[in-house]
Amino acid sequence: MKLTIIYPCLGRTPGRRYVRSWQMEPLPAAHLAGLTPADVAITFFDDRMEPIDYDRPTDLVAITVETYTAKRSYQIASEYRRRGVPVVMGGFHATLVTDECLEHAEAVVVGEAEDLWATVLADFRAGKLQRVYRSTGRPDISTAMPDRRIFAGKDYLPVGLIEAGRGCPLRCDFCAIQSAFHGTRSHRAVATIVKEIQGIQKKTKLIFFVDDNIVADLRWARSLFEALIPLKIRWVSQATVNMVRDPELLALMKQSGCAGVLIGFESLQPENLAQMNKGFNPSRAEAEEAIRRLHQAGIALYATFVFGYDHDTRESFRDTIDFAIRNKIFMIAFNHCTPFPGTPLYARLEAEGKLLYPKWWLAEEYKYGQVPYRTALPPEVIQQECVAARKVFYGPRSILRRLPTRSVFQDLTMLRSYLFINALLRVEASQRENYPLGDLGFTGPLLTVGEGRGGP
Repeated sequence: MKLTIIYPCLGRTPGRRYVRSWQMEPLPAAHLAGLTPADVAITFFDDRMEPIDYDRPTDLVAITVETYTAKRSYQIASEYRRRGVPVVMGGFHATLVTDECLEHAEAVVVGEAEDLWATVLADFRAGKLQRVYRSTGRPDISTAMPDRRIFAGKDYLPVGLIEAGRGCPLRCDFCAIQSAFHGTRSHRAVATIVKEIQGIQKKTKLIFFVDDNIVADLRWARSLFEALIPLKIRWVSQATVNMVRDPELLALMKQSGCAGVLIGFESLQPENLAQMNKGFNPSRAEAEEAIRRLHQAGIALYATFVFGYDHDTRESFRDTIDFAIRNKIFMIAFNHCTPFPGTPLYARLEAEGKLLYPKWWLAEEYKYGQVPYRTALPPEVIQQECVAARKVFYGPRSILRRLPTRSVFQDLTMLRSYLFINALLRVEASQRENYPLGDLGFTGPLLTVGEGRGGP
């Protein structure tokens, strides 16, 4: 049997380079390959890095779909449908917008693949492929291991991505993760994670744990960090700001090789945080103290802020830029809030009649970076202010003013990383704006299930 796994790009304009910082290893594709029996021949195409050879012989195609890549995924599926090749879709978008994906795929995997993928392949081989495969609970992922051989020959950024756990117990208003996993979290075994790191640490200078909240389960997190100490790696991940209240945890993280964390501060407005269901986030003074403690521990901060909630004004942008520069934040993201389908935010905006498009991710008028709903500030103003904020923050003067303390820059590697990352993000401050969703070179129409040569 021949299986083709595809990781779709967000979109493409002929002659325009793809955004470099988006070209990291696609772990979902490697995890799917790791679940595939050895007697299945796998071909992998990363649509962000290379053209897809649609005419290469294959029996089945598997596509991981995210909301931003949905339009491109449907274009790819249409090309295979013209050739009579069936398509299976999975991923967050397939889980949260199943009926839509069913229009473009012969089968849809709803939920995590660990308990379902073997059945999908067995049914296909028997000629009994079902329309929907739905997980009934959280599968055991303790021994799950991605097959990274599919990454061979591809020019990814020199960062090794590793999934230690999935999900987050917090219930943030805009987060698709909590909607997909219903506020639960599962973990891989620490021994499995260590084994994976040992297999790649000679090839990468930095490990990125892609977990949405690496410290969600403190007991498990401590056991992981202790196991990382002998490996002598440098790693980064995502976490909640509450961890700074535990100085022993910060010290253990640093000892284990933590170079930095991404924390969603999201807003400096308490009213916005309450609307986001992030009332647990600190006040402005507490946030400044949290940053001070991180710097004191020698851990760099990548802070995220989102705009487009009811209490944002033009002054909110200036205030946030000043806060970020004054507190010497290593990296920052100024983004508009995106209403992903399946989230409480999307449901609220839809009920209030504020969505500008029924499905913004499929709307021809919509481009990446645009605000797809009516806000207190005009949507175009929020987009413009986000771009302007990035340009100021990643400007030369700001880069010099934000040079962190010696506790963070303990070696030249961190200094080089700081300068490289800030320079790269300055170049990309506006490059990703108005990026198309879907390939503008695609010549449709999209073929839905039953319209292709292969039939339903």
